[in-house]
Amino acid sequence: MNQKQEMTNAARQAADELQQRGWQLVTAESCTGGLIGAVCTELSGSSAWFFGGVISYANEAKENALSVSHDTLQSEGAVSAATVKQMCAGALSLGGDVAVAVSGVAGPTGGSQEKPVGCVYIAWKIGNNAAEAVRFQFSGDRQAIREATVIAALEGVAERIKDGEK
Repeated sequence: MNQKQEMTNAARQAADELQQRGWQLVTAESCTGGLIGAVCTELSGSSAWFFGGVISYANEAKENALSVSHDTLQSEGAVSAATVKQMCAGALSLGGDVAVAVSGVAGPTGGSQEKPVGCVYIAWKIGNNAAEAVRFQFSGDRQAIREATVIAALEGVAERIKDGEK
């Protein structure tokens, strides 16, 4: 199975879990540039479970559109657990029941020793529950890293909905 099929399967899994509960997903995307939303909306009927999302590539977009703290961005960086947790909270303030947020270094440039190319933070938040963030280290070229991020983000949505209620 190729990554395109894996992305579609992950979106279907998330859609099934969301629809069973009548919930909607909202996204906050940085390194994926809207790819999570695109994969979700490729599925027919996605308007029933996909609220929408924010592409917040620049730090200013994270601050202005998602209420990410300037201090967090300065102290932790855009690619951090604290930032993606705040991105989730900001996304949920717009609507929806479940949020996923991603920020990372897709490459081929921009990496550092601390956060090399392929370093991606993903956070999930269900309703008023605390956000959970996980650091991933993906490999491959820019597209492979972005696609792996989409798969992990959407698989994580399905898993977290199964594991906990809103």
